[in-house]
Amino acid sequence: MKIRLFFLTLLFFCSAIIRADELSLIPLPQSVERGNGSFVFDKKVRVNVAEYAGDSLFAVIDDFAEELRVATGIVLKRTKSSSAVVRVLIDDSLANEAYRLHVDKMGITINVACPAGLFYALQTLKQLLPRNVVAGVPDENVEEWSIPAVTIADEPRFAWRGFMLDEGRHFYGKDEVKKIIDIMAAYKMNRFHWHLTEDQGWRVEIKKYPRLTEVGAWRDSRVLGWGDTKPDGILYGGFYTQEDIKEVVAYARKRFVEIVPEIDIPGHSQAAVASYPGILACDMNVWHEVWKWQGISADVINVADPNAVRFAKDVIDELIEMFPFGYIHLGGDECPTAKWERNEECRSLLAEIGSKNFRDLQINFYKELKEHIAAKPATEQRKLIFWNEVLYGNIEPLGKDITVMAWVGADRAAENAAKQGLYTILSPQIPYYINRRQSPLPTEPRSQGQGTETVEAVYNYVPMNGIAEDLQKYYLGVQANFWSEWVVDASTVQYLILPRLAAVAEAGWTHQHLRDYSDFVRRIQADALFYRLKGVNYGKHIFEGDSGMNF
Repeated sequence: MKIRLFFLTLLFFCSAIIRADELSLIPLPQSVERGNGSFVFDKKVRVNVAEYAGDSLFAVIDDFAEELRVATGIVLKRTKSSSAVVRVLIDDSLANEAYRLHVDKMGITINVACPAGLFYALQTLKQLLPRNVVAGVPDENVEEWSIPAVTIADEPRFAWRGFMLDEGRHFYGKDEVKKIIDIMAAYKMNRFHWHLTEDQGWRVEIKKYPRLTEVGAWRDSRVLGWGDTKPDGILYGGFYTQEDIKEVVAYARKRFVEIVPEIDIPGHSQAAVASYPGILACDMNVWHEVWKWQGISADVINVADPNAVRFAKDVIDELIEMFPFGYIHLGGDECPTAKWERNEECRSLLAEIGSKNFRDLQINFYKELKEHIAAKPATEQRKLIFWNEVLYGNIEPLGKDITVMAWVGADRAAENAAKQGLYTILSPQIPYYINRRQSPLPTEPRSQGQGTETVEAVYNYVPMNGIAEDLQKYYLGVQANFWSEWVVDASTVQYLILPRLAAVAEAGWTHQHLRDYSDFVRRIQADALFYRLKGVNYGKHIFEGDSGMNF
């Protein structure tokens, strides 16, 4: 215990030295100018916040004040006095997520146009303090709380800075999801893509269809079979109630993270089919169960059955109630057509829509769902996202107002989507699937890949590289994905995503000409303490003094 405390103390002093001489900010701001001296906090600090519609700036500063109090003991109190040493001013010339931060010996001034800009300015402010403040825990070793004099002008390169967690295959629970959201917010990421359904499990309560969680959320194996690994026969599962969802949604909204729920249909849907085979299955003469294996199941939804279409619409209706954000993801990847090809209803529907490509049954299914959403009141409408396989069919019935998430052949697929006038998000399987091994060391946890998706490989991917200027407007941003086939526990999730998530965050926020891997490695050293104090696991490979041999 004494050795561990010594090591943590040493890490703290190392991070303090880095912070004093060379700021350890991630993602790197667009412009940083060092000043002379520093601002030293008193135990009580007054802050003047400009009036804003709905007083939402007050809510952001009050949340920050509570975090600061817990971590430092400093009491930050709002006042209307012009003599306040911390001032938040409105500057309508700034973009929604942009901010200007000026710190000198006399105080702190923050200029923003919107609450999001203030939130991101405060994330930077926390990184200018010892890392225990970022982690949200106290540190009794700090005798003086100070921030170096600095002027920062900052705004993100991309609007979409995302991370996807697959809980269809393994279930981690809302407390672990909140930890991930905390880390995303610290790195100024703003989209949590929640992959909630799979062949191997359905993880969200749909009240109209209770068997989705009574049956679909459980399977007869904790591990998923693959090769020499066989199903273990252990009853395994879990799901989120709608109350759980509301709790996580509220938690994310306070951190300016939008949640994008994904219901993967009509493929990757064996758990749903097992729950309601009478309305979803293509064949009733076989047994349907929640899948216990990895890979791609052939048991897809019968898209020609009106009851299956009604099911999908009903699920979307409840998702809209649970997730008050702009997008819903409907999957669309890796959907086998073999069962449609043998199903009379599906063959008849294909002829009816005038196609010989069974992939167009999937497009027609999505068209019906899209029209269902479009008929809703404006406040209930959502934009739809699909994996880039949606480009393989006849895209015209879906129109131009969908978003393509490019994963397989991502650069080419994204450019193809942009040339069709479709918005796109770069989520390349290599190297942004950060469930893959991040080192070739034999001590790495079992997962996909050969360890070539190192932190450096993830960092050095260049989004939107060589794309014509007229197409760049269709590129919303970047996203890292975590697929959980091999990963049963949350600690291994953390180990594999960190610090690679920070590398993706910087690609989303920082303009390419400012990015440099060696400088990133220098700046990330301070976050070893952040991760430890936050109580999360992480890959040790690029951290000085860490062997990288344990997880």
